[in-house]
Amino acid sequence: MKPEKNATILVVDDDEGHRKTLHTVIKSWGYNVKTAEDGSVAVDMVREGPYDVIVMDVRMAEMDGIQALKLIKEYNPVIPVLIMTAYSSVESAIEAMKTGAYDYLTKPLDFEALRLTIERAREYAGLKEENQELRQALGSRSGLRNIVGKSPAMKELTDMVAMIAPTEATVLISGESGTGKELVARSIHDGSQRKNGPMVVLNCAALTETLLESELFGHEKGAYTGADKQRDGRFVQAHTGTLFLDEIGEMPMSMQAKLLRVLQEKEVQRVGSDKTVKVDVRIIAATNRDLEQEVAAGNFREDLFYRLNVVTLRIPPLREREGDIHLLAQHFLTKFAERNRKQVRGITPQAMDMLLKHPWPGNVREMENAMERAVIILAGEFITEKELPLSICGPHCENAPQAHPPGEPILQSLEEVERQTILATLKAVDGNKSEAARRLGITRKTLHSKLAKYDYTD
Repeated sequence: MKPEKNATILVVDDDEGHRKTLHTVIKSWGYNVKTAEDGSVAVDMVREGPYDVIVMDVRMAEMDGIQALKLIKEYNPVIPVLIMTAYSSVESAIEAMKTGAYDYLTKPLDFEALRLTIERAREYAGLKEENQELRQALGSRSGLRNIVGKSPAMKELTDMVAMIAPTEATVLISGESGTGKELVARSIHDGSQRKNGPMVVLNCAALTETLLESELFGHEKGAYTGADKQRDGRFVQAHTGTLFLDEIGEMPMSMQAKLLRVLQEKEVQRVGSDKTVKVDVRIIAATNRDLEQEVAAGNFREDLFYRLNVVTLRIPPLREREGDIHLLAQHFLTKFAERNRKQVRGITPQAMDMLLKHPWPGNVREMENAMERAVIILAGEFITEKELPLSICGPHCENAPQAHPPGEPILQSLEEVERQTILATLKAVDGNKSEAARRLGITRKTLHSKLAKYDYTD
């Protein structure tokens, strides 16, 4: 893979002379180069901005390369890290490889070997590790194969799912829209004794009160206009299985009373019928509302709340699951690459950095949509920032709108606008300060003065 003008290499070494030499050599190959004098500085820099490859020494005073490698891999696992070590410390290099380093090189460095290793690292960035982590995250326990995540919050959730799935307990799942409440409900069903029975889903927010009653309990022929035949409701359809009531917080109060009776008596009565039908159904309900607050406000029946709230599971929003973002991205990439019959080899470190920094207001559903879009429009082999939606890559996108939307206030200071304009111009002319000054209509001395104020370095 040939160097790209946007590809950036981070050199980490506490030996100033060696660090400067590497800066000069790697820059001569056409890469942008940043440097850090210690592992702790490198970790902070990775959290602040994306890097294509990191070249890092093992032995450093404040934080050594092994510890820094662990922290970098926890944050952004797709960044390939090359470890430098002396001949006498090869055992440290082996430890680094076990921790997740892409490769190691011994000092004194063979610069041609370094150049080739950087090219290979960029080409195969993190693919082997991503696939291995994904397989581990998917797990082997029945019912949990589709829950992707290894963050502490998701481990706690999956442990709870594994514990309660074999029971008959009613479950209330809470979480923001898009967090995957139905997926968790299906995992509970798949891990239960009812897994060979049906799992029936009903979105309580999608129906009027009349239709909701008919959907839940069924109706007799002629019960209302359009009821041209007898129909079983979702409770009967879910007999011996699981009924998942999504968005139960949207259910009207009158329907809540009827639902409570069914839960207590374990029998339903079709609309327009005097007969009751016994049902054997496990209930899993979900809501994006705080039902305790809804009870206090008089919008939800307290007795129904306690009937549903036997076991409560909270699904954390994606912004609280930083360690799961790369796993989910790779999971959806694989899913949509197979569906669209495309050969996609991975996600670039820059694109992954943007995914990690995005607040994900739409949670996992937003991630799924973003990765599907990226795979569909991808022309190459790696997902880059160019394929990400504008809401994620923002001004970094090549297709980002340059003009300010009419009618909207400018929320940036003039100094910030000036800074962005200067840096964007420098990027457009590949760092040529004379050409940048000419295009900006200022002297080269003025440009240097402003860049010094921004702490800009080549």
